[in-house]
Amino acid sequence: PISFLGAAFDAGLDQASNRDPTFGRGGEGYAKRFGADFAGQTTWRFFTDFAYPTIFSEDPRYYRLIRGSGRQRFLHAVAHTFVAQRDSGKHMFNVSLFLGTATAVALGDVYHPGNERGFTPALRVSGFALATGMGFDVLREFWPDIARKLHMPFRDTRESPTAETGHSPQ
Repeated sequence: PISFLGAAFDAGLDQASNRDPTFGRGGEGYAKRFGADFAGQTTWRFFTDFAYPTIFSEDPRYYRLIRGSGRQRFLHAVAHTFVAQRDSGKHMFNVSLFLGTATAVALGDVYHPGNERGFTPALRVSGFALATGMGFDVLREFWPDIARKLHMPFRDTRESPTAETGHSPQ
């Protein structure tokens, strides 16, 4: 469901700004934008979360540091864009994220016929996607702390991680 909501939101932004005017306006233009955004999102997830991680024996998931100073945790979250874990637990360059992003951006030109073509626009879109992912990793790292401090609903109501292990109690 979140994929559909994300694509609907992105299509709404694209419709409002008339991104890729070849889609036109109105309901038909929105439907085309929704389809293109959903296809792009699905392509990105397929390549970054499945295909390339499988090929390179890489674990694409983000693991919170939980313990450590704010600076350590922030740098850990930022580093995930560049450093991933192999299935064996050893660290490696995050090949699947970079290749998956490049593949999705290249295929995005198929879904969006009005996109600006070329290396520079592709580099700009890829950089934005990587920076957005980095921001979400930072949010993943600190969101449980923020939600707990603000007494927000829908937060993890279990106790804080134990000091001995640094992991949440089971």
